[in-house]
Amino acid sequence: MRAWNTSLLLLVAAMLLGAAIHTADARPTQLTVAAGFENPLGFHDAAPNFSWWLPQDGSVQRQTAYRLVVATSADRLPDRADLWDSGRVDSSDSVLVAYEGTPLKSRQRVYWQVQYWDENDRPSPWSETAHFELGLLSKTDWRAKWIRPKTKSHPRQEPVASLLRHFEIDREVAAARLYVTARGLFELNLNGSRVGDAYFANGWTSYHNRLDTLTYDVADQLKSGDNRLYARLGKGWYAGRIGWQDQYGVYGNDPELLLQLEILFTDGSSTVVVSDENWKGAWDGPIISSSIYDGEHYDARRQVTNWEEVNVDSNLGPAQLTPKPFAPVRITQKLDVKTITEPQPGRFVFDLGQNMVGWARIHIPVIKDQTITVRYAEMLNPDGTLYLDNYRTAKSINTYTAAESGLIEWEPTFTFHGFRYVELSGLLDGLAPQKRWVTGVVLHTDMQKAGTFESSHDKLNQLQSNIVWGQRGNFLDIPTDCPQRDERMGWTGDAQVFCATSMFNYDCLAFWKSWLGSMRDDQESDGRVPHVIPDALSRAGSPGWQDAATIVPWKLYVRTGDTEILARNYEMMKRLVGWYRSQATDGLITEITAFGDWLQPYAETNRGDTPAPLIGTAFYAYSAQILADSARVLKRDEDAERYAAEADFVRQAFANHYFDADMKLTNAPETQTGYLLAIAFELIGPDDQEKAAAHLVRLVNEADNHLRTGFLGTPHILPVLDQAGYPELAYELLLKETYPSWFYSINQGATTMWERWNSFSHENGFGDASMNSFNHYAYGAVGQWMAERVAGLAPDPRQPGYRHFYIQPQPGTPLTRARAEYRTPYGLAVSGWKKGADGLTIEATVPPNTTATLVVPTEGGMPTVIESGQRQELIQRKDRFELSLTPGHYNFTVTP
Repeated sequence: MRAWNTSLLLLVAAMLLGAAIHTADARPTQLTVAAGFENPLGFHDAAPNFSWWLPQDGSVQRQTAYRLVVATSADRLPDRADLWDSGRVDSSDSVLVAYEGTPLKSRQRVYWQVQYWDENDRPSPWSETAHFELGLLSKTDWRAKWIRPKTKSHPRQEPVASLLRHFEIDREVAAARLYVTARGLFELNLNGSRVGDAYFANGWTSYHNRLDTLTYDVADQLKSGDNRLYARLGKGWYAGRIGWQDQYGVYGNDPELLLQLEILFTDGSSTVVVSDENWKGAWDGPIISSSIYDGEHYDARRQVTNWEEVNVDSNLGPAQLTPKPFAPVRITQKLDVKTITEPQPGRFVFDLGQNMVGWARIHIPVIKDQTITVRYAEMLNPDGTLYLDNYRTAKSINTYTAAESGLIEWEPTFTFHGFRYVELSGLLDGLAPQKRWVTGVVLHTDMQKAGTFESSHDKLNQLQSNIVWGQRGNFLDIPTDCPQRDERMGWTGDAQVFCATSMFNYDCLAFWKSWLGSMRDDQESDGRVPHVIPDALSRAGSPGWQDAATIVPWKLYVRTGDTEILARNYEMMKRLVGWYRSQATDGLITEITAFGDWLQPYAETNRGDTPAPLIGTAFYAYSAQILADSARVLKRDEDAERYAAEADFVRQAFANHYFDADMKLTNAPETQTGYLLAIAFELIGPDDQEKAAAHLVRLVNEADNHLRTGFLGTPHILPVLDQAGYPELAYELLLKETYPSWFYSINQGATTMWERWNSFSHENGFGDASMNSFNHYAYGAVGQWMAERVAGLAPDPRQPGYRHFYIQPQPGTPLTRARAEYRTPYGLAVSGWKKGADGLTIEATVPPNTTATLVVPTEGGMPTVIESGQRQELIQRKDRFELSLTPGHYNFTVTP
């Protein structure tokens, strides 16, 4: 990598400050409530907070005051707000401003506007009117009862239940809201059309503690006269098969529905249709069975005939009924087939070109009684047939049997698959398969794209694509480890290492907050956190996994500034640290069961070579420090002092036990991860970190400049090498082509992240089929370093939520350019660089109401600064120059 001796030429391109007057374009935009909700229906929070963007066109530098108005109707805004008028508030806050008005209630529709005053005390025009409508916030709002078919299903089978209700409407409908949830999965149909666009509703929570409810506006689907409301219920995660341990009915045996349809008529009258004794139920519909792991079997010849009474339970149960606090799973993309092959007679393999999660929609000609079999695979055997060994016991097969001859279009309902390849068999003889016969339907939690990364290196761009597709495939209502085999659970270790990268790729704050809610629900009484959330294994206590309870909230806070994340999870953090304390002797964890540095290459076992007690002590200190930092943010000063002292005590014990005077690991094998945790978690002092880093580099050199890290060490290896003064080595590891490396899987054809560094190779074939996922996001944690150092766009933990951030690119050979964009809570931020004949050009965008610091590495020499607009202060450090940036669009040239 080339270090840049700089004479720094600052060319402020694009933004001249101080427009004479505010126009309508200067109004606030991007109005959201809570964690990024835009005009939500069925909103979950009666005490919301509000966020908005200032204009991004350069007309405004910062906000000095705001006025927020909230009302029961739009025509009351802005001057007759009857819920809350903040008045002018002298504050720069434009993110997560707390509501302080009249208490809000279930079903209430709320309208709001905001205006701001800029740095010259000029008031902006009012924003457009935003709104939200609350769902049912309390069990007392529910008149419905739990229902299911009266006949119980077999506990180890997964049939789909049907529920039916007819009701009459004899007046004109003004409004209608359908509130619904299930113990299990549901799909609704009203008068022949699907209700809503959510799939796998209501999702997977700690069902005994919380059930998410959904709200739909169904006024346009109602009609005069007879109305038909039809529900399908799948066992799903609630009552179906979960995992490889052959578990059924972890939460219950049969799925159940809770539904409440509230209709308001134009004459002011109203009626309510609820799930109760007036429904009919059956198990004998066209969906014979539908299993998350084993697929779905559909016989179009079967219609529901054996309608029976329903079982009714008026006891709503102990679980909270809460409007879903994040977006549901939706169809987000459709993929076309790239190629078709026939590796065996009558078995046609359709290649979508991308490992994905969802299902295949088939559109094919059939004859009556014909059965089509649809199988899925991530990879192919050398002979072109499906490679299925890594699915383990998950059958992942769909079948469709035709009722009539003709052209059919079909897709499953309550199953999903992880796959790139789709095999069709049972097709009509003599017909040549067409690409249009199969469409890949991509499904995941619906999240807004937040960040992008691109560079001059094709494989690095492919790596970013693989990271993003891995996230999409594994963010299906919870953060799963893998989407294809008999597992698909919310492993906490995978989640904590990937959380920061996930937040760059997508706005998934609400997604994570919900998952943390299930973690709080499932935490053990002694403070341990289960290996998977929701807890389907009843196992807990592995360091690096259970520390998701501290690490995930802190990483979310740094990237959003949302203190509620820390407040809601604070007691969970305390209990976890308390458990570590109870296991420690003089600050050291001496005995603990752990997954270790999972899947470290060249290790004797899957748990890696770094001892569990070392890992346990390291994470104890790290979680204690996060707890102390969280207490400080929450202004719990006594707690902050106490936990900081505890963290210091554990750090000292760790350093004294595991390092000699030369900062070489002792009392434990030397491993890259051992050094990485010590440095990344600041368990040793700055001078000692420099010495320890030298030993780390020695180990990397001894490995022919390759990593030897698993799930826990890998996220830290590039940042630690970079911060310790070895950015060239960090780049070498990032761009390494040979095993083990990120590019190695790409060279083998990967389109998502893999569980193992060598899940497959052209030379040696497939890895250990017992644990060999081709869609596993943990090693995608490298995306954080790519965004924050390769492109150079990084948050500042001291001013979270990108209120202040860094433009700190670290150019490296052979790259000639890199660029990142990110939708911060305040607006779009950009950091990009390009090497050219004249030197290094750096592009930066700083949103209004924020500041940034440009950090340029240099070997010395005070640069010359030429600038337009406001003057910024250039600071020379030991190994870099820093320039403070106010809001604007900039181009800089650094000449060697």
